[in-house]
Amino acid sequence: MIGYVTLGTNDLPRAAKFYDAIAEQFGVGRMMEFDTFIAWGEMGGAPGVAATKPFDGEEACVGNGTMVALQVENPEKVQAVYDTAIAHGGSDEGEPGPRGDDGFYAGYFRDPDGNKLNVFCMVQPSS
Repeated sequence: MIGYVTLGTNDLPRAAKFYDAIAEQFGVGRMMEFDTFIAWGEMGGAPGVAATKPFDGEEACVGNGTMVALQVENPEKVQAVYDTAIAHGGSDEGEPGPRGDDGFYAGYFRDPDGNKLNVFCMVQPSS
């Protein structure tokens, strides 16, 4: 159902560096690029993520309660994406680890504009 998600930015070049690094972890790159908008993903593939300056010309701001969840195949990839986010200007919102006892394993972070994301898988790490 979801085609893509947009996250507001006040600094598109900074957002581009951050999301270029995250997209690389997923084996994709930029699929659309305009002066005020860049989207990462694969045309016809899984839903993409885009950074955009707001269309109305106002400052981008963070949505309270809004979060984008990025699914990967295993806990090691959760750690790799989380580490990439932190290394490229993201901030910690919860280090990778199990959440509950139903096999949900996730790490939480914010992009340089403050948008909240998580990276998760549904497989417990091997002990």
